[in-house]
Amino acid sequence: MLKFKKNTVKNICFVGFMGSGKSILGKDLSKLYNIEFFDSDFEIEKKIGKSINQIFIDSGENYFRKIEEKVCIDLLKVENCIISLGGGSIINSKIRKIIKKNSFSIYLKVDINILLKRLKTSKKRPLLKYNNKEDIKKLYNEREIFYNKSDFVIDNNNNKYDAIQKIKVNLKKYD
Repeated sequence: MLKFKKNTVKNICFVGFMGSGKSILGKDLSKLYNIEFFDSDFEIEKKIGKSINQIFIDSGENYFRKIEEKVCIDLLKVENCIISLGGGSIINSKIRKIIKKNSFSIYLKVDINILLKRLKTSKKRPLLKYNNKEDIKKLYNEREIFYNKSDFVIDNNNNKYDAIQKIKVNLKKYD
């Protein structure tokens, strides 16, 4: 179990583009460290009672981003947990400020072409429905500026077990 004794860090949060593996690695690490795991998209769906896709269809992206802000800010205040943040949450300056204050942030970096292959068949990601590959690449590049400000950047192009080992090494200094 992690306790973050050596500083003011309260939690670990994963940031990165959709399909980068935030939820998969977050769940695995939460089991490894025996701490709670939260996925901001799941928490939004639970709060609203609709899928992210349906929220986008019914109410639009602006409404979704307002709900996302509140949910993410609340999650980032929770102590001794792992949080997977939605890929677009990083564009919100309030969320970024709380990440910096409360969290050890890990950017799961994945090459855009690998992401496009991973996302090719996804039906759960509303931004993929309305954008072509060039739009997705542009979105990736705009967000990467913020992702790269994380405490730790890890390549997650291939093997999740290698990624977990690298994360464990970096987290030892916080335990």
